[in-house]
Amino acid sequence: MSRGHCILSHGFESGPDATKVTALAEVAQRLGWTHERPDYTDLDAMRAVSSVGDVRARLQRLIALATDAAQRGPVVLAGSSLGAYISAIASLQVPTRGLFLMVPPTTMGPMPALDAARVPTSVVHAWHDELIPAAQVIAWAQARSARLLLVDDGHRLNNHVEVSARAFEELLLSL
Repeated sequence: MSRGHCILSHGFESGPDATKVTALAEVAQRLGWTHERPDYTDLDAMRAVSSVGDVRARLQRLIALATDAAQRGPVVLAGSSLGAYISAIASLQVPTRGLFLMVPPTTMGPMPALDAARVPTSVVHAWHDELIPAAQVIAWAQARSARLLLVDDGHRLNNHVEVSARAFEELLLSL
């Protein structure tokens, strides 16, 4: 019997086998959650739409997957960077039990500013993120009283994959 379903969304120009979402999948599996890692690489390649591909189509793909999963039980959305952004926005449209956001962009071009359902939320961000200023994420997390972990790293969180996985484990155990 599954505790629920985790949808783990990779960042831009990454993939479903990326290090961070793979680490999260291992945590979900160990704790009795089913999980999936959608592949958005086809949409990331659509540079004619924007410099970060087709973000709206990425969001719609996640909403469809999450809507289907929510009919079977609790859903947790997790992602890194662009994957975190679409996870947060999707939570506004799909019943979501929790959110786990790694280095989330607070703005995304013409898309709405980062927003999310008022559900248990954990954020991991890097002090030295070269793409998304830490101050923006701190302010966003503070406004919603989200759990926030700031680490001495850059945008890819290369040195904090295991720390991120432990933070995800804490979120799942708290639900």
